[in-house]
Amino acid sequence: MSTASSWSVALLGMEGTLVEVEAAIGAGLPRTVLVGLPDAALYEARDRCRAAVAGAGLSWPSQLLTINLTPASLPKAGSHYDLAIVAAVLAAAGVVPRGIASASVLVGEVGLDGRVRPVSGVLPALLAAREAGIETAIVPAPQIREAQLVSGITIWGVACLDDLIEVLHGRPVLGQPDQDAAEGATTSAGPRPDLADVRGQTEACWAVEVAAAGGHHIFLHGAPGVGKSMLAERLPGLLPDLPDEHALEVSALHSLVGAELSGGLIRRPPFSCPHHNASIAALVGGGARIARPGAVSLAHRGVLFLD
Repeated sequence: MSTASSWSVALLGMEGTLVEVEAAIGAGLPRTVLVGLPDAALYEARDRCRAAVAGAGLSWPSQLLTINLTPASLPKAGSHYDLAIVAAVLAAAGVVPRGIASASVLVGEVGLDGRVRPVSGVLPALLAAREAGIETAIVPAPQIREAQLVSGITIWGVACLDDLIEVLHGRPVLGQPDQDAAEGATTSAGPRPDLADVRGQTEACWAVEVAAAGGHHIFLHGAPGVGKSMLAERLPGLLPDLPDEHALEVSALHSLVGAELSGGLIRRPPFSCPHHNASIAALVGGGARIARPGAVSLAHRGVLFLD
């Protein structure tokens, strides 16, 4: 029997748990067995990964292939395990060396043609991997800037399975951006609404300034059209930029909902304004197997405006 392993991350909200992906090729009828409490999207990875490997011009093992996700008692959900499954299978089949695969965390979905597609939650996943002592991560190429926001871990971006094979052989892939530059980058928030745009409303503007200075809650009362929403939208512009620790928290939360972080950490305090008909789930977040943040969480370290 030939075995190999790689690593991925199971996310529960912003908390991540390292998952070892084991592949074993042994005697038996040709089939693929996936165990370890996978959900529907993850269970379908058997067929998705087989087609991706074939699309890259490689052969899927023609014997009994068992893929185990450890710890087996932890429910696992999502398609971001695809890349780790492919790496473990290729290492078990002898296509790539076992060394780099067994020491790296891999996050990404694979397409049927062998392309590696972006997934949500890369930033919190790599934060969990760093805490667990992993020093190398392999992510989809479009998300390499987001992944490089996590210091202390070497990041490789792959656009297809050919790139993955090169990285697992220890050969550099061209076009990797500089990690030091990515760690210092900041996501541009664009032009900020300015309190100077408000005409009149002197007392209301003063109240907004006091709320911003002291971190207070504020209640805006008035007839429709007098400028309550306009004032609330300008409150974040009075707040200072977030320090590194807070910016990383906010960026990780927004990564869970697929926010674009290629420009760097979110330094400006966020502004969340849910619709007045928003459901409880939209406000507080949640989910059956994958917890997703709601409007309240997305306002973390910023402003939540309830109209």
